[in-house]
Amino acid sequence: MNRIMYIIIIVAFLDTFIQLPIITPYAIELDASYILAGAIVAVYSFTNMIGNIIGGHWIDKFGRKKMLFTGMVAVCVVLFLYPLSQNGWQLFIARFFHGLAGGVLIPAAFAYIGDHSGGENRGKRMAFTGAGIGIAAIVGPAVGGVLAARASIEAVFLLVAVLFLLTSLIVLFFVKESYVATDRGKFNFKEFIPLIKHPMIILSSVSAFGLMISNGTLAFALPLNVELMKLSTETTGMLLSTFGIMALIVFLTPLNFIYDKFSPVYLIATGLGLIGVGMIILSVMATFMSNFIAMVIYGLGFAFIFPSMNKIIAEASTKVDRGKAYGVFYAFFSLGVVAGSSVSGVFAETAGLPFLACAIIMFIVIAIIMILNRKAKVTL
Repeated sequence: MNRIMYIIIIVAFLDTFIQLPIITPYAIELDASYILAGAIVAVYSFTNMIGNIIGGHWIDKFGRKKMLFTGMVAVCVVLFLYPLSQNGWQLFIARFFHGLAGGVLIPAAFAYIGDHSGGENRGKRMAFTGAGIGIAAIVGPAVGGVLAARASIEAVFLLVAVLFLLTSLIVLFFVKESYVATDRGKFNFKEFIPLIKHPMIILSSVSAFGLMISNGTLAFALPLNVELMKLSTETTGMLLSTFGIMALIVFLTPLNFIYDKFSPVYLIATGLGLIGVGMIILSVMATFMSNFIAMVIYGLGFAFIFPSMNKIIAEASTKVDRGKAYGVFYAFFSLGVVAGSSVSGVFAETAGLPFLACAIIMFIVIAIIMILNRKAKVTL
């Protein structure tokens, strides 16, 4: 059952990563202005946050399987709308609903895995989910770019729509429900208050926000670094793949014992520290080798953080509220995506030091999570 869920996670995140190299060109091809093109890119993450929160309630109310299936089918339908878009505003509307549907899907998948993992193997299973995302991050942009170049941009959306259709059938026929609430009340934001106040859920959410700030900084500023070194854009892709490959090595080898042996809080703090060091290297050295080393360090930091955050959410919640807990967590994840490139752009414009600013943010986040961890030990 967990293997099926790992496949679902790969497909779900492939949907996001495969569009990275094509969504802006597609918006421009449909005569969208640069401002509208930027809004088209950003609206997905914005509505994803809404989907995370509302979807979290539905996941606990109607069950993981039903919301997984509903999310898969909804994303499939929206993906078929992309090739039908005739202008930038129609594409904007498709992205709007795409974000909502995807926002339901991801928390449902992680809530399901959280239900089926526990004890000594929970950290390792969360590492496998990270591996699924890593595979999607490495394969997605390459497949999207090649298919768009050799066939068409529309073909990319149709391919992913077919993948979602097939995966939704797998969910329908092979996934067994793990939890359905007995009390199916209406949506009430008060249900989220205990989760928002829970120090460990806050800790993971703040960590996710910081991680995605760093990811947004990389997406914005690494191509500029490569350009300053007078290297080709292929170098950017190779450097980004380096961090993904490094993370996969940790996720899929015996090194993944760390997730069940060491405290997830200290793994997160160590990972954020490594990312901070990587960002400092990117800021002060402008050679290919220094950038390569920085991305290896970043990949190691990412590997420490991602499964640890998800493990904390699973352990800090129960089947009754796990969907909502993951909804809150992934809302911060999406918020970090929105803020990441914006923050790095501001620092690049005003001080010319986006990587250094990101490093400072990482060390601030470390301080915050250590304070939250101390508070959790007192209150829990």
